[in-house]
Parts: sequence; structure tokens; C-alpha cells
Amino acid sequence: MLGALTLLLVATAVMSAMVGAAGIPLQRLLAAVIGSGGDAAVLSRDQLVLWSIRLPRIAVAIGIGALLAVAGAIMQGMFRNPLADPSLVGVSSGAGFASAATIVIGDRLLAGMGYQLPFELLPVAAFCGALVATLVLHRIATHGGRTSIAIFLLGGLAVAALANAGIGLLVFIADDRQLRDVTFWLLGSLAGATWAKAWILVPFLVAAVLVIPRIQRGLDLLALGEAEAFHAGVAVQRLKVTSIILVSAVTGAAVAVSGVIGFVGIVVPHLLRLMIGPAHRILLPASMLLGATLMLCADTAARILAAPAEMPIGIITALIGAPFFIALLLRQRSVAAL
Repeated sequence: MLGALTLLLVATAVMSAMVGAAGIPLQRLLAAVIGSGGDAAVLSRDQLVLWSIRLPRIAVAIGIGALLAVAGAIMQGMFRNPLADPSLVGVSSGAGFASAATIVIGDRLLAGMGYQLPFELLPVAAFCGALVATLVLHRIATHGGRTSIAIFLLGGLAVAALANAGIGLLVFIADDRQLRDVTFWLLGSLAGATWAKAWILVPFLVAAVLVIPRIQRGLDLLALGEAEAFHAGVAVQRLKVTSIILVSAVTGAAVAVSGVIGFVGIVVPHLLRLMIGPAHRILLPASMLLGATLMLCADTAARILAAPAEMPIGIITALIGAPFFIALLLRQRSVAAL
């Protein structure tokens, strides 16, 4: 399964590199990669488009999709709730609020001291915002060692509403330049993808790959209940802390680079559970691969549907994810009625 998903990701990446406002056929794509063949002027243009625009964007899309999908899979396993997703329960909104506050308030403070806001500060701020939102949500939904699904969802809506209210206030006081930057976070876009932003995602991807083997068994046993998982030898509290920090870190990094992009974390893990089952040993790495593929497809659609303009990728993922989420809600309602 993982091999098939890897091949699918590679094929999608090749397709994404070929299509766009400046199309590059497969033969010219290969020539641009190896740096020889064909007309010199065409080769130079293709290399410029490929290495300066397409490949950085593909790398960022792969990183963002993988991080958002694995964050959703971990949240669903930790809360034992198939409706959990960072964008739906306020985690992404918390990260977005922290990023927006850094753009508006941090930019003004640094400008007053004669400095420019460094981009590297945004992932740190987004991580802190996502961490606070996740901790608040966990505190609201958990009582007596048990997590209420209903309170979890309602608490997530409240956290998201508070964060969105804060973002609205920041939009109100922002100047024109700051307003454009904040709007970028609200809609979600990969238009500003660069190699520097792609490299920022690498430590978070490495952290996810290293932590997954340490939490996969615990998440499997946690599905039986916290008491049962504890008696089976799982350090439940440590598992929760590790999962919360990882979800906050990867969600914060994704939001800092691309803005708030919803529904990837709920669509991908649920599809994979239907295909390969709930075992997290396969589910978590498979979520990273399929999430990267889905994000690449969404970004490619965002680039070509309204060419030469570009549609925000958050709109594409919402168009895909919202009907899926409604169908999942209806299915949950049917199950609850039995």
C-alpha cells in the first residue's frame, strides 16, 4: 500500500511540474532536469520555470499536505473521534491568529525599532498558537480522564470562533500591506512558495517521521479507552503530551507557510481507514503520502482552473472536503441512531 501511494505521489508530482501557465511537455521536462537537449533558449526558460517556480511549489505542497494529513490522523486517534481535524476544531485557527498577530503587531513593533519582520518568526508564532488552542481544547473536552465527543466538537467551534474573532480584529487595525498578508493566511495559498519555505518544513517532517513509530501502538490501544490502554502498558499521559506537541508543531508550521487550509486532515485519514483499516502503523505514514498527493492535486487545480489568475487553494480543499464532511456527519448520525 505504501509503495502504491509513493508511486501515485511521484506521478502526481511529475504531472504538476508539467502543467501550468507555462506548460512543459514530458520530453522538455526531462531535458530541463538533466540540463541538456533541445533549443537552448527554450531549455533556459524551462529550467527557470521548473527550478525557480514549479519545484519549490511542489516541495511545499508535499510538505504541507503530509503535515496536515498526519496531524488529522493523530488527532482522530488521540481523541477517538473520526471528526477531529486541526482546521475544524480551532487548532489551525489558533495558529492563524498567532501568525496574523505576528504580522500586524510584531511588524509594527519591529518597524518602530528599525527592523524587518523575519519570516522565520512565523512558524514559531503559529506553533505557539496551535499549541495553546490544542491544550485549551483538550482541557475543555476531558473530564475525569474521559473525553466527550460532543464537548470536543462544541469546544472546537468555540476555540475557532474566538481565534477568528481575534483575526477579524487584526484585519480591522491592519494597514494595506499587512491586510494583504493576513488575507493570504485566511484563504490559504502556495503562491509564495520558495526553496527557503520548503526547507522550513523539513525539520517538522523529520520530527513526524521520528515520532510516529513511538506513538502508533499507543494510539491503537487508546481506541479501547484510556484505562484499557494504561493497563496494556501505555503511558497515556506521555502519549497525549507527545501527540499534542507534534500536532501543534506540524499544524503551526503548515499554517505559517501556506495559511489556513482546511479538510485535508479529515478527508485523508478517513479514506485510508476505509481502505486499509485503523492500524496506525500503516495509517500514519500512508496519511502523509496521500495527504501530499491530495495537496498537489488541489494546488495544480488552483493554478489551472482560473489561469492566468490563481484560485486560493483553501477554496479547492473546502469544495472537496465540505461535502465529504457532511457525508461523514450523516454516517455518524446513522450509526448513533442504531
